[in-house]
Amino acid sequence: MTAGPADLVIACVQMHSVLDPEQNLAHCVASARRAEALGVDLLIFPESTTSRSDDPSIAPRADDVDGTFVARLRDELAESEMTVIIGMTEEREGGLPFNTLVAFRRGGVVAVYRKLHLYDAAGARESDSMSPGNGPVQVFEVNGFRVGMMTCYDVRFPELARLLAERGADLLAVPTSWVSGPLKEDHWRTLCAARAIENAVYVAGACQTGGNRIGRSLVVAPDGVPEASAGYEETLLIGRISAERLAGVRERFPMLHQTRFSVDATPRPARASVGR
Repeated sequence: MTAGPADLVIACVQMHSVLDPEQNLAHCVASARRAEALGVDLLIFPESTTSRSDDPSIAPRADDVDGTFVARLRDELAESEMTVIIGMTEEREGGLPFNTLVAFRRGGVVAVYRKLHLYDAAGARESDSMSPGNGPVQVFEVNGFRVGMMTCYDVRFPELARLLAERGADLLAVPTSWVSGPLKEDHWRTLCAARAIENAVYVAGACQTGGNRIGRSLVVAPDGVPEASAGYEETLLIGRISAERLAGVRERFPMLHQTRFSVDATPRPARASVGR
């Protein structure tokens, strides 16, 4: 795939991860090889890539950020220039694990994000099996573009997206394992478009599919237009991030310069759920 001189080629991997990390690793390597052949600069895997269970009574397999799964995938891509984002369950000594995103490239890990907002909603309680992260919220550079990371339910919280935009993000990568339910597909598409429009950024959602997950990976431009989208099938979704388009939208709608409020970057404990 040939990109313009100021484009970033990205790919979202839509996959059905299973409990066994070995099977998932094989899928990841195959997807990465295909992405390399297409000239991808940034490859985004979904939440819970390394191990996934749809049964709340069965915990996904946990690992360290620099543990077996990430290390082996990095070794497989040792000669690649791609930056990779992958979702995992991170071991935590003395407590419940974190729902973690790891960004790495050939030189090593460049960013780690631990999910701030756990999915205690619609009858689910992620906090029964996961610990909430407390930061840092950070952006990192890929070929001149600034990338921020959020995870799944985080997209319902506009403050986090705005904080990343204030820190210079051009693209919000949103690895996801979005559970199906009434209006949930509509919520996913609407929320991604809203985060893109209100912050004049691209949003790329790489999603789990199969079982009770919705798929529907997408790339949304800063004007809210979907640039690429997937259905329910496992696929590699390709999109482009354009510096020219970013600049044009930001010139027409300079919200970040006009806002009269700043976001407090200090995480606070979540309030108790109503009716708990």
